[in-house]
Amino acid sequence: MRPAKKGRITERLASVLDFACGSGSLLLNVRKRMGAHGIGKIFGQESNITTYNLARMNMLLHGVKDTEFEIFHGDTLANDWDILRELNPAKKPSFDAVVANPPFSFRWEPTDAMGDDVRFKNYGLAPKSAADFAFLLHGFHYLKDDGVMAIILPHGVLFRGGAEERIRTKLLKDGHVDTVIGLPANLFYSTGIPVCILVLKKCKKPDDVLFINAAEHYEKGKRQNRMREGLDDKPNDIQKIIETYRFRKEEDRYSKRVSMERIAKEGYNLNISRYISTTVEEDEIDLAAVHKDLVNSERDVVDATKKYNTFLKELGLPIILIPD
Repeated sequence: MRPAKKGRITERLASVLDFACGSGSLLLNVRKRMGAHGIGKIFGQESNITTYNLARMNMLLHGVKDTEFEIFHGDTLANDWDILRELNPAKKPSFDAVVANPPFSFRWEPTDAMGDDVRFKNYGLAPKSAADFAFLLHGFHYLKDDGVMAIILPHGVLFRGGAEERIRTKLLKDGHVDTVIGLPANLFYSTGIPVCILVLKKCKKPDDVLFINAAEHYEKGKRQNRMREGLDDKPNDIQKIIETYRFRKEEDRYSKRVSMERIAKEGYNLNISRYISTTVEEDEIDLAAVHKDLVNSERDVVDATKKYNTFLKELGLPIILIPD
């Protein structure tokens, strides 16, 4: 997919799924970037009935025809949407793009039967304390072989152990993790913590993972930070991420392509700080020059004290002793 000059994507997507769509804002933003005719159909799922109705209303208010979207009210983790529960693998629905911003570290109660669920059985179940990887595996299951998935998650998924480590390791060994993008803190109304975007593909070509550390590239706001879009001669933080992702560019303290061999040595830990250093090197101190400056400063102090003592002596006042 290639961004056009005005930031739109020139290649058309037949379908886009957001399985935790909320009010539909993420889907609408994808449609805006793609252009009104850049997406064949939008699919969304939302468990909260009020938010589900708001999502449907949002679509219509933004000019999306009722034939161009389908929003379903239901539980994503229980997979209770009929169109997604096709048992015949040959008829399984799949999407060109999957996007999501699911609830972070959502506590869930997986049943024993879910261990055999087609979405999870090859990876294992996410822990009860955090359904982050359950959401990820749900969306990834319905991604086309040549599709792209982008999901916003807390940084914990990058390094937490236990069941999450096993899922993460298999995704990496299978070559499905394409890019890890670290975002600034306090970007979202729902949380102030820094989050990351995981980009996944089923048929990834490069044998490495691209890390982008965009955590320091933002404009600070009174209540909420925001990523700049190049307005009023300000940097374009969003476009910088896009360009770095498109061309897999490397930049000191910002982005790096890391081989699978290196990631394996790190125990399949994806903590961004392991691969991209954000520390600023301190200037080297010229001790000889500093010593010379100190000697000159001391000489100046002595000369000034002598001159001052001359005035004190004329006034009959005690003079200041000058150390040897």
